Amino acid sequence: MALFDKYHAILGETEPARRTGQVRQVVGLVAECEGLSIPVGALCEIGSSAGRVRCEAVGFREDVSLLMPLSEMEGVRHGDPVVCLATTQRVPVGRALLGRIIDSEGRPVDGGPPAVPDAAAPLFARPPRPLERDLIREPLSTGVRAIDALLTCGKGQRLGLFSGSGVGKSTLLGMMARYTSADVTVVGLVGERGREVRSFVEKDLGPDGLRRSVVVVETSDRPALLRVKAAFAATAVAEFFRDQGNDVLLLMDSVTRACNAQREIGLSAGEPPATKGYPPSVFALLPRLMERAGRAARGSITGLYTVLVEGDDMNEPISDTSRSILDGHVWLARSLAIRGHYPAVDPLTSISRLMVDVADAEHLAAATRVRSALATHKDAEDLINVGAYVKGSNPEIDAAVRAMPAINAFLRQAVTDGAGFEQVKQGLLAVAKEIHA
Repeated sequence: MALFDKYHAILGETEPARRTGQVRQVVGLVAECEGLSIPVGALCEIGSSAGRVRCEAVGFREDVSLLMPLSEMEGVRHGDPVVCLATTQRVPVGRALLGRIIDSEGRPVDGGPPAVPDAAAPLFARPPRPLERDLIREPLSTGVRAIDALLTCGKGQRLGLFSGSGVGKSTLLGMMARYTSADVTVVGLVGERGREVRSFVEKDLGPDGLRRSVVVVETSDRPALLRVKAAFAATAVAEFFRDQGNDVLLLMDSVTRACNAQREIGLSAGEPPATKGYPPSVFALLPRLMERAGRAARGSITGLYTVLVEGDDMNEPISDTSRSILDGHVWLARSLAIRGHYPAVDPLTSISRLMVDVADAEHLAAATRVRSALATHKDAEDLINVGAYVKGSNPEIDAAVRAMPAINAFLRQAVTDGAGFEQVKQGLLAVAKEIHA
């Protein structure tokens, strides 16, 4: 029967009858279609005088289906025919995508020839069942000293990178993609500026990083549906490589822009705003997306999701909800970036919930000692800066002051400076020894 499984799946997704309807009216971003009964998420096509417009069903109201376009709606008029293309959405996946830059529908945008996929994976697949997930016990090297040393990430963990704009999230992602020990990297650029896509690929990711990566792109000028689909398409590609037994690093930039796109969709479909203008579907989207990462029976997906914090407020709705779902968060502090401390990772306001499971006792003890010295120095920083602290008053402060140059030198890292996990550990142990010297 295995020989016929592929054909059985194709038959299961084939529409045996041609479902048609017609456009009743267009209001804003939504086209109302009558005479067409289709499920939410189905793909449709409007045959307008200006050409064919592909749409997705985002809801229905009584006997009217609500469609949002995957391109511009210009040329659509009352009475234009609508045809259902598919009731489920899939994305092409395969090893041929390595080194390629594609859009949310699997089409190359790098100027190269079309990639021949191995299969078509469901765009909105279900996460692995809770009891089918293996425990996370092995560390994954990101190549970034501040994270590997003090916020160690495990294979299959999900971390959030939180910061305001212009603090270095994209550069940090590029370093991880280039220096990670993962077998495959999948990068989802959701709602990015068009200018930054090429800059990220050529400068931050580089040829070495791109060679073992798949980049999924939908820029800020693209329709909201495609921006949301980009996040799920990147996850579907990562799931394919995970199921091949690979350790996959999934880098998504950014969750906030995907949520803003979902807000456009929800409000256009008539969904009421719930929290600070975000409709409930935004908060339902986050676990559907993030829970798909993790360990499975074969392979793992380690998810790193950037969250663009509005006004540097860590408690705004998207940040707060993301932190409640993820297995840890890394805060990039503007105060560090202003001082030229890159990557601007603030270990004191960051946490990896699985570090105790993936780092050995020696590593944990050294990390605790360094974090303690950082906290001690931060508490006394104002006194030290104004000259009010007298040396010898507190041995812990004295030790922290002596160790700060070595700690800062260790945590600072140039973009071109990769670091292996064992090298990072030895460097951390050396720094920790200096604290009590």
